Amino acid sequence: MLKDYSLKFGKELKSVRRITVAQHIHCAHCNASHQYLYYNDGVLKSQVRCKVCGELSQTEYRLRRAEKAKYFCPYCGGALFRWKRKAEVTIHKCSNDNCPYRVNALSKLNPLEKAFKKLHSSHFKLCYQYREYHFKQAELVHSSPVKPLVDISKIHNSQNVLGLILAFYISFATTARKTALILRSVFNIDVSYQTVLNYAEAAAYHCHQFNLANKGPVDSRQAGDEAYIKILGKDHFTFFFITPKRHKITAYHLARSRDTLPAIIAMNEAIRTAKPQQKFTLISDGNPAYPAGIHFLNELYGSKDFIQHRKVVGLQNLDAESELFRPFRQLIERLNRTYKYHVRPACGFNSFNGATALTTLFVTHYNFLRPRMALDYQVPIPMSELEAISTIQGKWAKIISMAA
Repeated sequence: MLKDYSLKFGKELKSVRRITVAQHIHCAHCNASHQYLYYNDGVLKSQVRCKVCGELSQTEYRLRRAEKAKYFCPYCGGALFRWKRKAEVTIHKCSNDNCPYRVNALSKLNPLEKAFKKLHSSHFKLCYQYREYHFKQAELVHSSPVKPLVDISKIHNSQNVLGLILAFYISFATTARKTALILRSVFNIDVSYQTVLNYAEAAAYHCHQFNLANKGPVDSRQAGDEAYIKILGKDHFTFFFITPKRHKITAYHLARSRDTLPAIIAMNEAIRTAKPQQKFTLISDGNPAYPAGIHFLNELYGSKDFIQHRKVVGLQNLDAESELFRPFRQLIERLNRTYKYHVRPACGFNSFNGATALTTLFVTHYNFLRPRMALDYQVPIPMSELEAISTIQGKWAKIISMAA
């Protein structure tokens, strides 16, 4: 190859100016010595590019194949090399060009894609990859309201007043100021809007545990999505999962991003009350955090098919999967609209805890107090303790007494 280069260009191919590659490393494709190699992945120094043939090689391939490899390709048995490392995940990749996984992926490319690959090969992910996530089970912490300063059992107003406040502020989606105005103007109850907010945060602290304890069994199919809210002027996200049979919310989690970790927390809560040997199919949009989170949970629970993922992309059914699971996507989008209706009067939140408190109370209202036409005007989670109570404020007062 060096001789052909000299004949073609009339000069010799010079070696790398600053040689930093160890002498024992050679190109795996043309066997060029270390003078013609340079590191291609920065400080990792696990990948070199050859100046002669232009191909990539791994610096410790033989050692990894022997005993030092952490992961091996399930298709060809070759050692996986560490390709990329991020804070939450390390991506390992198979370097075997004859791997059956890569050969099969190449065979599926059409002529136009094959021509494009010659110009932009980095646009195609053809080799087998394994993602090693660094999350630990202790990090899967569900968002919850903090313990309030107000003791709900020692407030100056009666439980009926507390029920009225939650009825107007949560169930009827009015602002805290308007709730205080209604209580003063209609019921002659003198409370301030700050009292409304304090009572709501105090009630949410107990309702959160009530929601988790009384969620009950969950369906094998669930739909999930995230809704945007504003906290201190910045975008935050509320992750929801809902079951199609009883239309009950099985998971809700607030986060500052829509990355993999909050998606894992929401999905882990959605399947927490699963029956023994129950398997799940989770339906979401094209957010890559969901399939990545499902991969992590399957590894965590030791089963590759414990959770399966189905994706619905776009507003039109451009593939069979989107057409089949579109009703689930519509169900979670309808939940998001209902949630936005209840949080819109707040016009954004001044604290993360305030958003968490309102979301928690919304889930309590949605699961235990809000009748659904699809359920023959029953609530998603019926409770015998609430059946004899006719008023919404009475039901709220009973839930608070049961939760506290």
